[in-house]
Amino acid sequence: MGFVQLLIGAGGIYASFLYYGSLQEDVLTYKAEGGEKFEFPWLLQVMEAAANVVLGFLCMVVMEGTRFGQILPLGIQVPYLISGALQVSAKYCTTASMIAGVSFPVATLAKSSKMVPVMIGSLLLGKASYGFRDYLHVSLIVGGTAAVSMAGKSKAGESSVIGLAFLGAALACDGIVGGTQKGLKAALKEKSMTERSFEMQFFTNFYMTITAIVFVFGMGELEPGLAFLKKNPGIFNDIMKFAACSAVGQAFIFYMISSFDPLVCTTVTTTRKVFSVLLSIFTKGHKLNEQGWAGIGLACFGILGELQHKYSLSRAKVEPKAKAKNGE
Repeated sequence: MGFVQLLIGAGGIYASFLYYGSLQEDVLTYKAEGGEKFEFPWLLQVMEAAANVVLGFLCMVVMEGTRFGQILPLGIQVPYLISGALQVSAKYCTTASMIAGVSFPVATLAKSSKMVPVMIGSLLLGKASYGFRDYLHVSLIVGGTAAVSMAGKSKAGESSVIGLAFLGAALACDGIVGGTQKGLKAALKEKSMTERSFEMQFFTNFYMTITAIVFVFGMGELEPGLAFLKKNPGIFNDIMKFAACSAVGQAFIFYMISSFDPLVCTTVTTTRKVFSVLLSIFTKGHKLNEQGWAGIGLACFGILGELQHKYSLSRAKVEPKAKAKNGE
């Protein structure tokens, strides 16, 4: 049964997010007949997060039940609010970077460098130390991403300074999210409550939607964005499919987290990013020179090396416990 569950979870993540990535690139490189591009990243976040809210709520009610009386106090909702605001801000920054000229492969590889701000924060606060392999893997991912970015032969053109700055901001938001999630776990533990996967999907995306709505009005994206979608129904259909893929993919991620060790889910989502990059290169017309391909190789090697390192550390923790349990 475990193998069947793994196939269902992994298959759902791969199918949803590979198509999600393809649709995302289509939307952000779309050009109307008059040459206009889709340049409404906050409106895109509203539609994506709202789809997650709907599916997360349905899955929560059907598979987990509701406990609103216990979960609604501010002590629990504030971490959800902060986490949701940071996550949607990270997504906005990634989307804005691609609108500003960063290619999909570069953006996807760069997002795999999210351990960089986490490491910097931990080092500055003195809460962690890292070994040679950690620094090596981060260097490979960052260096490989930089090599692809500077190759200058992607379909979208050279990555702009503004686009790269947005990517840096996205990574910074990702780095802070980990701390807010720890705060949420602590708040739940205080009330003797366990984490629920689809409940997390619902509340996190609820606050992501609220944050995005505030910025849609604040940045004046609503009216021109809706007018653009009305004028270009083809891209509207792609966005609807894109949002649906995001919701279904997240549901499968939470299903994997609740059914298996988190490292199993990390393996699937990490390798999915590698395949998304390769799929984009081969299907979207990106042209890479030797430097670009070398960068892809370095970054992928760093990503997979970091994954293997996590497996080694996980096994090192589990094996002594297993031996102790068996009386060895």
